[in-house]
Amino acid sequence: MRQRAMLVANASEHIQRMQKAMMEMNVQLHHVISDITGTTGLAILDAIVAGSRDPHLLAKLRDPRCKNDESTIAKALEGNWREEHVFALKQALELYRFYGSKLSEVDSKLEEHLGTFSDRSDGEILPKLKAPKAGSNSPRFDMRNQLYRVLGVDMTTIDGISGQSAITLISEIGTDMSRWATEKHFTSWLCLCPGSKKTGGKLLSGKTRTSANRAAAALRTAAASLARSNCALGAFFRRIRSRLGSPKAITATAHKLAKIVYGMLKYGREYVDVGNDYYEQQYKKRAMENLAKRAAALNLRVVPNELAG
Repeated sequence: MRQRAMLVANASEHIQRMQKAMMEMNVQLHHVISDITGTTGLAILDAIVAGSRDPHLLAKLRDPRCKNDESTIAKALEGNWREEHVFALKQALELYRFYGSKLSEVDSKLEEHLGTFSDRSDGEILPKLKAPKAGSNSPRFDMRNQLYRVLGVDMTTIDGISGQSAITLISEIGTDMSRWATEKHFTSWLCLCPGSKKTGGKLLSGKTRTSANRAAAALRTAAASLARSNCALGAFFRRIRSRLGSPKAITATAHKLAKIVYGMLKYGREYVDVGNDYYEQQYKKRAMENLAKRAAALNLRVVPNELAG
C-alpha cells in the first residue's frame, strides 16, 4: 500500500505537468471538465498529441455525461499550440499512463496477497461497493468482500470509512488488535488523544502530539469527509467544529472513528448509525441535564420556554 501511495503521488505530479503545459498554451480544458484524466479529458488529450488542433473537432470527443456542452468546451480549447508545450504535454501523458500501468500491477499483487489470509467470513458474500469513477485512484478489485473475508467484519459500514481507507488502515495496523490492551492505548498510539504535557503536577498543554502515522492520516481523511454527512458522526463533527474549528473537529472525529474501528476488529462489534436527529436529541438532553445540575447548585430551576411563557 505504501508503494501504491508513492505511484499515485507520482502520477498526480504528471497530471499537474499536463495542466501546466496546457495553461502555457492558453488551453483552459481543466476549467470546463472536472477531471482531465477522465473519459472526455483523455480523449481530447490524445487527439491533441496526435496533431488535432480544431477546437470544435476536439470538443466533439466530449462524453455525453459531461456537464458542459460542446461550444463551451470548444472555447476553452482555443490555444496557441506551441510545439515545445505540446511535446511536454505528450511526455507527461505517457508518464501518467506508465504509472497507471504500474498501479494496476500493484493492485493485482495486493489482491493476490489478500487471498493468502484465512477466510473469516463463513463464505458470506456482501454486495459490491459502487465502482470507482474514471480517473479515481482506488484499487479496481472488490475491496469490500476481500476485507470482509480477511476480517470477518465489514468496516465499510462505518460512516466515512470507504474501501480505500479501510484497506489503508489494515495495511498499517494489521488484523491483530491484541497489541493494544485497550482502545485508549490504540488511540494514544495513533496520536489522536489530547496531550498531557505537565510540569510540577500542572497541565501546561493539552495539544495533540504531532505524528506521521499513516493510519491516523487515513482516519483524519475519513473524518473530514463527514462534514456534510447526515449521520451521528457527521453531527458530532459539526458540533465540535462550531466550538473549536475544523482542525480540532477532524482530530476529535478521527479519535471517535479509531475507537469504533478498535471495537469492531477486536470484539467483532457491528457499527450502527443512530442518525443525525437522534444524536441531536441526545445532545440536547445531556445539555439540559447539565444545566439543571448547575442551576440546582445555585438554588435555581431551569424552566423550558413553552412553560415559562
